[in-house]
Amino acid sequence: MASQGQGKKDPPFLMSIMPIILMVVIFYFLLIRPQQKKAKEHQELLKTLKVGDKVVTSSGIIGVIVSLKDKSVALRSSDTKLEVQKSAITEVTEKAASESES
Repeated sequence: MASQGQGKKDPPFLMSIMPIILMVVIFYFLLIRPQQKKAKEHQELLKTLKVGDKVVTSSGIIGVIVSLKDKSVALRSSDTKLEVQKSAITEVTEKAASESES
């Protein structure tokens, strides 16, 4: 008599972990990579800030850059002068007019 389990073979090891590997690759391309790209673009934005740029902060404050420091920026918004962290700036809405364009 042949045992009942003798005809069945276990799938190869690589085939059994293939779904997990596939999920990791999908997560990388759908979640991790776009977030890294966005963070890199934000770092480039912060490097190119200049006095006179009109910016929007993460809290929604719209202002013009008055001065730049290593980690902070002084903004003029209406009649108020604010100092915020550079990382709080999310968007440059208007670049400062450069002297060469005048």
